[in-house]
Amino acid sequence: MASKQPARRLIVAAVRSRRATRTMLACAHRLVATLALLLGCTSLSATGQIKLPDFGDSSATVVNQGREREIGEAFMRELRASVVLVDDPLVTQYVQQLGRRLTSAFAANDQTFDFFVVDSKAINAFAAPGGFVGLNSGLILAAESESELASVLAHEIAHVTQRHIARGIEFSGRTTPLAIAGLLAALIVGTQNAEAGRAAAAAVQGVQAQSRLDFSRSFEQEADRVGINMLDQAGFDPQGMADFFDKLQTAARYYRSPPEFLSTHPVTTARIAEARGRAQQLGYRQHANSLDFHLVKARLRVHPGEDNRALLAYFDEQERIGHGAQQAGARYGRALVQLRMGKLAEAERTLEKLRGEHPDSLALVVEVARARLRAGKSREAISGLDDAFILAPQDRMVASALSEALLDAGQPQRALQVLDEHDRSNHLDAAMLKLKAQALDNLGRKAESQLALAEHFYALGQLNEAISQLRMAARRPNTSFYDASRIEARLEQFEREHAERSKQR
Repeated sequence: MASKQPARRLIVAAVRSRRATRTMLACAHRLVATLALLLGCTSLSATGQIKLPDFGDSSATVVNQGREREIGEAFMRELRASVVLVDDPLVTQYVQQLGRRLTSAFAANDQTFDFFVVDSKAINAFAAPGGFVGLNSGLILAAESESELASVLAHEIAHVTQRHIARGIEFSGRTTPLAIAGLLAALIVGTQNAEAGRAAAAAVQGVQAQSRLDFSRSFEQEADRVGINMLDQAGFDPQGMADFFDKLQTAARYYRSPPEFLSTHPVTTARIAEARGRAQQLGYRQHANSLDFHLVKARLRVHPGEDNRALLAYFDEQERIGHGAQQAGARYGRALVQLRMGKLAEAERTLEKLRGEHPDSLALVVEVARARLRAGKSREAISGLDDAFILAPQDRMVASALSEALLDAGQPQRALQVLDEHDRSNHLDAAMLKLKAQALDNLGRKAESQLALAEHFYALGQLNEAISQLRMAARRPNTSFYDASRIEARLEQFEREHAERSKQR
């Protein structure tokens, strides 16, 4: 039974092995049913079929948010072990701010949300239990407007706020949260891999999918309706959802042989018409794309695997046909390519000019500083970042860049001060915890460094590595009573959590 296997094994099999079909088919059908019910996806797969979420039946029991969160956190641990998440501060901060803008406008304050980006070209988005909402980088690149991108987030947020995901957990009554989470992650990984996608599809087809079709459509209609209202309340163009659905439907015509599972809930012409009709009832609203929208798209497009010449040609064309923020995004993208090619002076000139034209953009302040660091101008780079940090100590992108620059300049004490000040207004993420560990290590505070590194691993869902760091820290001599107490307390907590997870497996 799949519920007795380590969830990660399911994912590894799905991603790396041609035996993925047998692995998934061997899983208990009720788990796969739960998986299909819990997962909300808006995707254009490698084969081109568009699919939206499939959720459960009217008898489903709505579970409490605590259990949803437990499943969601387990899901994120398995997902991190299987796919690459984008950790670029500009990208992650932008998506988190976009998500918060939507949830704040909708007054969804009783639900915790975590927004993140998967490094994948596939056009895909999904919501998992507990308010975890993911976007693929390919979807961000496919969105031609900020309202289109926001519409996808709004749709997935609506599945969470309307408790659609929770209703599906009724099917998991005889399974553990870890088993559900592992299969959730396996199917999402399958959207990045055709073989794994076919495996999940074959398993789901045998679990009375048709009997849930009407309820699935009902949930989709509700998510569309709530999402469109959310767009309007947050100040976006409510037509963004219909525009994006229409774009995906048009793009799908250029692909062949979609898997049957992905055709269960296609984006139909009728659905697009319904979304457009609802938006028209709210009235026309023009929303100008933000500068950050275009900067994020440019940053994602300059992917390590892309050809520099092709990228330069693309950005040249975008600058020629664009205007305003779109043109600025193209110039920013060209500067990123120039930095990658070692053309530091050209890149710095371009970025300096952009910063002068957009003095309020912290993203451009950070990028100018990075260019200066590459050119060996660390004093100028740190000075610019210092000024930005004074104005916005809560900004994760600025705090990360400044602390990293200070560490590179041999100033670990100042780097630690920056991180501690930022931590007072906005908790440290996994990347910043690693910077804190480095600063403490450079200062010779080894036990504290290992504690920070343990928190870094824990934030990434790597509990074993976190425990290992704490055990090493606990064995260090000459540790203060205060630090030893903190280490012991966290070690007890992590070991207790590890034991509970082992029982659930």
